[in-house]
Amino acid sequence: MTIPAGPPPTGDGGGEQQRLRLLAVTACPTGIAHTYMAAEKLAQAAESRGIDMKVETQGSIGAENVLDDNDVKHADGVIVAADKDVDLSRFAGKRMLTVGVAEGIRHPEQLIERVMSAPVHTPGGAPTAPASGGGKERSVGYKALMNGVSYMIPFVVVGGLLIAISLSLGGHTDPSGGLVIPKDSFWMDVNNIGVIGFTLMVPILSGYIAYAIGDRPALVPGMVGGWIANTGELYDSKAGAGFIGAIVTGFLAGYLVLWIKKVPVPKFARPIMPIIVIPIVATTALGLFFIYVIGEPISWVFENLTDWLSGMTGTSAILLGAILGLMIAFDMGGPVNKTAFLFGAGLIATGNQTVMGMCAAAIPVMPLGQGLATLIRKRLYTEQERETGLASLFMGCFGISEGAIPFAAARPAQVIPANMLGGAVAGAIAGVAGVEDAVPHGGPIVAVLGAVSGVPMFFVAVVIGSAVTALTTVALVDLAERRRRGEAGVAMGAGAREAVLVGAGVGATGAGAGLGATGAAFVGGVPKQAGPAESADAAVPGDHAEGADTAKAVEPADAAEADDDSSGVLSGYLTEQTVKVRLGAADKEAAIREMAELLGRTGKVVDPEGLVATALRREAQGTTGLGEQIAIPHAKTDAVSAPVVGFARSAEGVEWDSPDGTKARLVFMIAVPEAAAGDEHLRILALLSRKLMNAEFRERLLAAPDEPAVLGVLREVG
Repeated sequence: MTIPAGPPPTGDGGGEQQRLRLLAVTACPTGIAHTYMAAEKLAQAAESRGIDMKVETQGSIGAENVLDDNDVKHADGVIVAADKDVDLSRFAGKRMLTVGVAEGIRHPEQLIERVMSAPVHTPGGAPTAPASGGGKERSVGYKALMNGVSYMIPFVVVGGLLIAISLSLGGHTDPSGGLVIPKDSFWMDVNNIGVIGFTLMVPILSGYIAYAIGDRPALVPGMVGGWIANTGELYDSKAGAGFIGAIVTGFLAGYLVLWIKKVPVPKFARPIMPIIVIPIVATTALGLFFIYVIGEPISWVFENLTDWLSGMTGTSAILLGAILGLMIAFDMGGPVNKTAFLFGAGLIATGNQTVMGMCAAAIPVMPLGQGLATLIRKRLYTEQERETGLASLFMGCFGISEGAIPFAAARPAQVIPANMLGGAVAGAIAGVAGVEDAVPHGGPIVAVLGAVSGVPMFFVAVVIGSAVTALTTVALVDLAERRRRGEAGVAMGAGAREAVLVGAGVGATGAGAGLGATGAAFVGGVPKQAGPAESADAAVPGDHAEGADTAKAVEPADAAEADDDSSGVLSGYLTEQTVKVRLGAADKEAAIREMAELLGRTGKVVDPEGLVATALRREAQGTTGLGEQIAIPHAKTDAVSAPVVGFARSAEGVEWDSPDGTKARLVFMIAVPEAAAGDEHLRILALLSRKLMNAEFRERLLAAPDEPAVLGVLREVG
């Protein structure tokens, strides 16, 4: 075995050979099941070889069993099995092996052997490599973009809300133009703080996109590049490149740093590369590139765009309003938006206030529309997005279009077209109605403060435009989700969904009712129209008892009462009622639908299709197949009214894209409401993941003859 890096372990002076000490970090970007599975596998493999190992897990509930400085000091090697960025700087000088989390599950013994011949980690080394399998993980570019958006959101919310509050409580219209806050007032100080938050928003977006790609050395060039992109004066443009420019500089900085890291340098220069050389070279190169190469064309384009708009002042008010609305909505404070805004503001002094009226109606449409979309279809958005949506609604009332930027950055292909359509509608309506705005600002606040003439039609334009944006966004996002699940073209009418799944005792009603768009229950992957007293598994040959048991659970009220008995395990969330010893489905989606039907027996599933859709979206982020013939699909959604857990066993196994290639024979499904206190579903996931690593436990679970026997085995979980 290769001698480990670093100083040799110190013995007790008696010449006794000290046990090998290894460390490991496991991390998964979408949950904790894979995190704990890999941790348990590595720990078991180390124990079987007489090796001391401490494993830090970085799951959705945070880091546990954290490695401290003393652990690192005495370690002979480090294994990082992760599908997300992990801080590697603490492991400098140690032999380190970085792999995807799936490798920790599949080949723990091989990793332990390989780590002792792994290269020594140097400061500023590359971040952990993405997994090479184990599910449909997002691309590096998508993860980088989402990283930037997640760090940007607090700046958008804080800056936008402080500006809105200062305008509403301290601002007033001024005859010379604009919404004015007295310079020496308390509210001007509040406004200035908000402006700082907004100013930092764009470089933060750029910086953390770059950081996700190139690690710490990319942070400075990313942020500086984002600041340059947003500061038009640096390249003779009246408007900076905004958040779109920040996305460009973020990716340029990240990949530029990755390229510089590959340049061979003398050994003496390596320690200073990540903290001095790379940031300086990348920042300088990116900044000059933007100013001299990208900036000049940007300035030229928008100067000519302003001239083109000036030539349209005599054209149809509807056409001009629609064009201005499209421009206002395109980049929300970016160069296209600023060109339209400055064009309208400049005409106020000439006595033409109708152009600014068109702009003012379009300005709040994006934040109002995106905020409204999060209320219309909550299940399409994460909890953080819904919270941002509420802040976006508030900002929209005060004409802060930047409130919609987090949504546009996260889903540009869906959100930007929807924004532009709503903005065009609002601008056109305001144009044809002759709405006027006497101040260079937009949103309902200017109407409330008396700066708008034609107030009723102004609000009509804003409301209709916002509704168009919201409905279009929901439709496009929903379509994108369906395509990602391979369900493009399957549209479900507003009244086509059943209130309860067939397995809960409610049959298919009407020609179009049922699961999906047809009312079909899935038996072995084949659609079967179910009646009031039958279930998906009733048609499985040789399983009449199972079907009969399903038929008994026809009333949600009775189901709820049965769920209250004392036979439940996993905090009472899993009962005999939610156990099935024979799963009929032959593919993943059918299995999830069948599991949702199983949970529906309890009466706690209020939106069966919503539960299925949420679980499938989770699968699209990364498989919940854990290997060892196990799958644990899970969902946090308002489609259920209370936490509930189900278990089913498949004789043939279901293909689940598991890391080790095995089909899932043991399938658990966990569902908790959005408002569930704490991280209950994550706690259950952790308990199951750890216990299921025991081969003897799995064998007994597979061998249990009926539901009571299955519950008896599962009582050991906790």
